[in-house]
Amino acid sequence: MGVSKWKNYDTQLTDLLQDNRNCTDTEIAKKLLNTNDSTSFNKDLDLLRTYVKRNRKRLLDTHEGVFDATDELDVPNTSVKHLWLKTKKSSIFIKNPTYVEPQAEEVKEIDFTNIFKDKVEPVSITYNSGFDNLSLFDRLVYTDVHIGMEVNQNGYSLYDGAWNEAEVEKRLAIMVNHTIINQQSDVLHIHELGDFMDGYNSVTTRGGHELPQNMDNQKAFDVGLQFKVRMIDALISNYKEIVCTNICNDNHAGSFGYIVNSAFKSYIELKYSNVKVINQRKFIDHYIVENRCFILTHGKDDKNMRFGFKPHLDATQIEKIKNYIDEYKLHNYTIEFSKGDSHQLLLDFTSSSAFEYQNFGAFSPPSDWVKTNFKNTNSSFIVFNYYENQKSINPIIF
Repeated sequence: MGVSKWKNYDTQLTDLLQDNRNCTDTEIAKKLLNTNDSTSFNKDLDLLRTYVKRNRKRLLDTHEGVFDATDELDVPNTSVKHLWLKTKKSSIFIKNPTYVEPQAEEVKEIDFTNIFKDKVEPVSITYNSGFDNLSLFDRLVYTDVHIGMEVNQNGYSLYDGAWNEAEVEKRLAIMVNHTIINQQSDVLHIHELGDFMDGYNSVTTRGGHELPQNMDNQKAFDVGLQFKVRMIDALISNYKEIVCTNICNDNHAGSFGYIVNSAFKSYIELKYSNVKVINQRKFIDHYIVENRCFILTHGKDDKNMRFGFKPHLDATQIEKIKNYIDEYKLHNYTIEFSKGDSHQLLLDFTSSSAFEYQNFGAFSPPSDWVKTNFKNTNSSFIVFNYYENQKSINPIIF
């Protein structure tokens, strides 16, 4: 006996049967053939109806256990990742082929400039003109703030800790004070290297990776925006020029991080004429300041990279960075490649003769998952002072 021509449609029939449990065999056949004909006048329809009748149980039995279980629990079968059936005689683990990974809700761009333009009055600042410039410029670098991250969800974390609005504000005050204490120039470049927000709707920008968080989206937005605005408000009277570069292509904050930084840019540039904000949407970009070239990246992008740049340089990474330098002809500058992501503070001055490899530690404490699977790591940020042929490095370790 030959194989029925309708067997080629088993996948489509299975989907129709799963989604239309109460439909008759004829109704299923009509849906597949997209017809309202009667079986009396349509031979193919009659043959397909018979095929469905004879094979309905076989088509559904393939994953029937998963669907029976989800029906009993009254949840969509696409939301259940797997079924684990345990009896006295066996333990069976079954993956659900119809499972759909949860996706982070798309965050739409907002025209904050249009919102703020009639509500923000420009502020004239009296700069401390008695300051003597010793360096060409100062540089503040921080990364991985992870606004909204929960580090001790149930109070039984392996290590104590908190990362709420109050703790964020405490560390911001320390960072501002340390920057002012170590000021050597009236020009400040602030580099924020990504993952400023922990996630959106409790998932990462890539979706599918659920995150324990202690703030909803609205609260996280408010805390994140206040952090950036208060930082500039506290620094502005000490500097004639401030340039903020924020990386918005990362694996946690993604579009949500861009929205927060877009609001910050629109507000702060209307408020202060001597502040410039650059929101970097490329995975890697570079900026020339005096005789230095800063190549900035978070270290892992918003969708493509399975593994990001490592804390320690290897031959593959050196080749990637050199290719970038060659492409943009950056050889006449002292080059610093700066990244976040791995939450480790490691400054490598010697592995490559073409550039420095700077791996910055997280501003936030480690998450509960990191503390449990690795260790209770330190947090940090750094203030640099750049001179003609040298620089000073002033870190703070939390």
